[in-house]
Amino acid sequence: MKCHKIKYAAALLCAASVNANATLTSVYNGLGVYDSGINATWTSNANLLGTLEANAIAGGDANASNLITAIINASGGVIHDTPNPYDGSSGSYALSAADFTTTGSYQGRADWWGQQAFVHYLDTINYAGSNQWALPTTVDDTASYSNRPSPSSSQLAELYYSELGGTAGSAIPTNSLFSNEQAYVYWSGTEYSADPLNAWFFYTNYGYQYNGNKVVQYYAWAVSPGQVNAVPEPGAVWLIGTGIIGMLGLKRRVHAG
Repeated sequence: MKCHKIKYAAALLCAASVNANATLTSVYNGLGVYDSGINATWTSNANLLGTLEANAIAGGDANASNLITAIINASGGVIHDTPNPYDGSSGSYALSAADFTTTGSYQGRADWWGQQAFVHYLDTINYAGSNQWALPTTVDDTASYSNRPSPSSSQLAELYYSELGGTAGSAIPTNSLFSNEQAYVYWSGTEYSADPLNAWFFYTNYGYQYNGNKVVQYYAWAVSPGQVNAVPEPGAVWLIGTGIIGMLGLKRRVHAG
């Protein structure tokens, strides 16, 4: 047991030393923020679903119903999870519009299955050049259940404490690279293995981490592994194009000669 504790402490120390030099970098024309501490990219909009819903409604999509239908259809109408009473112990939860809140002050919130469908939808539209969006992960262990979780216990804890400099008991600090940060609760994609009715979540208003019932509607902050592909600047695209044209011209002159 003593040896195990020493190894665990060493791992945390190593993680802390790596994160000390971690940085946040805007990528894909500002749609993503690369987090070197976890080698992954966050959506720069921390309530992207809420923004998409608001835009859909502004464009004439009443209650964002067409958007929600598209999100549901992107997952084939079901989300697969560990069998539990909510899915009739089948492991296949049937999605519906009731899984989402599309209007009012809670716009952007959805239950765990709804947010799983949302990140899958981002994959199908290749948002910010990635088709690997997901809800952030959490270490599925009671040690993660804490008022001051270790940054290594979840991707959101790492972002909150290591990158944004958050303090336990305080709301998530703002950062110019992000928008629409919600000082509330964000779902993790990790189920709580001790009870499949529950999944892990992170309180950004306090920096706390717990697990709770999947049916409750919280926010989602999607994350994609690695750094999403960069979009060439217009000038770079022009240079690439003129380079190709130049090469073709040279090729013609060589053949002509």
